[in-house]
Amino acid sequence: MNACVRFKLALTEDEPTIKPYDEALWAKLGDTTTTPVETSLALLENLHKRRVALLRSLKPADWARKFRHPALGVMSLDQNLALYAWHSLHHVAHINALRERNGWR
Repeated sequence: MNACVRFKLALTEDEPTIKPYDEALWAKLGDTTTTPVETSLALLENLHKRRVALLRSLKPADWARKFRHPALGVMSLDQNLALYAWHSLHHVAHINALRERNGWR
């Protein structure tokens, strides 16, 4: 959700400064700890559909639009998408390692 918001801010504002957040603390909040995983998977699936629609709608010049991350500095949308692609693969690797360690199929 934050990735979508960051993209939309960059598309609608002139180099906005985005707000970072503490992912570990967010993961401990009640909606995360008490909601069935199926709810999160459905949210993620539909969020990805919206994000794909947004990304496909971008014009070449849109990819050069930027936002400022307090820790990482100024990033263009094309740089940020590359970072998110790597980040997603990194998460998948963690999940696959956990599956292998626990013998899950």
